Amino acid sequence: MRGVDQNITGIGALADPVRQELYLFVCAQPGPVSRDQAAEAIGIARHKAKFHLDKLESEGLLEAVYARLTGRTGPGAGRSSKLYRRAAREFAVSLPSRDYLLAGRLMADAIAESARTGAPVLEVLRRVAAEQGAAIGGGALTDEGRPATPQAALDLAVGALSEHGYEPRRERTRVIMANCPFHALAEAQRELVCHMNHALITGLVESLAPPKVEARLEPGDNRCCVSLALGG
Repeated sequence: MRGVDQNITGIGALADPVRQELYLFVCAQPGPVSRDQAAEAIGIARHKAKFHLDKLESEGLLEAVYARLTGRTGPGAGRSSKLYRRAAREFAVSLPSRDYLLAGRLMADAIAESARTGAPVLEVLRRVAAEQGAAIGGGALTDEGRPATPQAALDLAVGALSEHGYEPRRERTRVIMANCPFHALAEAQRELVCHMNHALITGLVESLAPPKVEARLEPGDNRCCVSLALGG
């Protein structure tokens, strides 16, 4: 039962709200972060950030790497700094986020409707996934209605996708999804899951501000196959 005990202990480390906020901040960054960056991001003292980050590392939720923040090497370059990133290990409670229940429901609905109507199952899956995305987008809208600008629409989409485990990260002119909530299914049925993801995220952004934000099918390693960009 050692693995179970380690999982319970590791997840228990997130019970502290400051520790949880630090963990979420580190996971949201495109690269490893320093203690100073983490402390500034959530507004705590550096020594507190160090204590909590080291605790998260000791419990297996984060891992540390060492690098010179200046980028220089050789004499006079200074000491390497300790940086933190999310550990590669997966926990039984699913970190990173997985939502196989949602995937199963969408696929089951599509199969049932296909059997009833004779429509191609992939076509139906795309439609029900788009409807699910539109429901998520509708839930993200405020009382003010749809966003007034393309950037505001993109920000709203990023927030909604963050809440559903996609871990969106900004990369210059696009936003990639660092996590696929349907990872294990994508490993087995990549094309099917990628098209389902694309339909879901397209439905979401179109419910917010069509055509201000575009969902693109851009498969890549170790991330979701869909990215976002501002429409032309």
